[in-house]
Amino acid sequence: MELLHKTFYGNTILEWGLAAAGILLSFIVAKTLYWLIGHFVKTIAKRTENRFDDILVDMLEEPAVFAMIITGIWYSLQMLQLSSTIQIVLSKSYYVLIIFTVTWFVTRLFDAVVETYLVPYVRETEGKLDDQLLPIVRKGFKLSVWAIAIIVALDNAGYDVKAVLASLGIGGLALALAAKDTVANLFGSFTIFVDKPFVVGDRIKVKGYDGFVREVGIRSTRLQTLDGRMVTIPNQFVANESIVNVTSEPSRKITMDLGLTYDTTPERMEKAMTILQEIAVRHPDIEENVVTAFTEFLDSALNIRFIYYIKKGAPVFDTQNAVNMAILKRFNEEGLEFAFPTQTIYTKKG
Repeated sequence: MELLHKTFYGNTILEWGLAAAGILLSFIVAKTLYWLIGHFVKTIAKRTENRFDDILVDMLEEPAVFAMIITGIWYSLQMLQLSSTIQIVLSKSYYVLIIFTVTWFVTRLFDAVVETYLVPYVRETEGKLDDQLLPIVRKGFKLSVWAIAIIVALDNAGYDVKAVLASLGIGGLALALAAKDTVANLFGSFTIFVDKPFVVGDRIKVKGYDGFVREVGIRSTRLQTLDGRMVTIPNQFVANESIVNVTSEPSRKITMDLGLTYDTTPERMEKAMTILQEIAVRHPDIEENVVTAFTEFLDSALNIRFIYYIKKGAPVFDTQNAVNMAILKRFNEEGLEFAFPTQTIYTKKG
């Protein structure tokens, strides 16, 4: 018993033990709370028709556990006789952590509500403006909430917020230089939003990449390339680059050169061009403006230029495949031979 009452850094060993037991108990209570939420509260919430209570419980789970732990630690340390300086530091740290925990919960809840309710609604609408605007509003709200939380936390920590904000004017030049790229990206996103060279879902070609726009954010644009990889391009480069909007094309132009052998008669050449016209006219995804012409006498072939246009929204590769298969089948049926590089050598008898 005498050992328990020995003083160690201003507190008895018993008091240190009670404080440690309180901290340990706070972890146990937090773990129990986490288990209860996961096994009972979530189950009860799932039985209701309203989805909001499921979201609320799911988003509150981790912040509530964290708040329970830091509250338990703070109250446990209050049992000790600590210096005024340490008491002030602990109190300020506790309030700052509580503010950040509440902010964490609010931003998590906002994200979950947007993902559950707004995102499906935006996907069902016909326009693309809301698809492009939603990520910007989403990130802007979270940045605003965190900025307010930091200001409130600094105020509760005893800092003169007005003086801190005023001091930013002194280092404004250095801050502007450091944030040059951030500001450029911000203005780049504004330019994209106003000029609308593309919208979310469009296929574009920019900076050597070819893919579909998945998100236009405050800082960057996310592009999913044709091989499925996600590319993030800063908005300042997107705004300053030449952009090819593939989706906006009225139709896809396909140009083919078909070389027939030199023993093909003029009548057979006419027949070949007629077949090409027929194939294009019969396909539902090809526009009417089809061009066929006998263009060149090549080294080993008589060349026919075949130009057709695939309608907007039609499957490009499927249409090309159907046309090419039809050409191969009809030319074989008509005995029209494709040329391949040949060389005739004449030898002179001496």
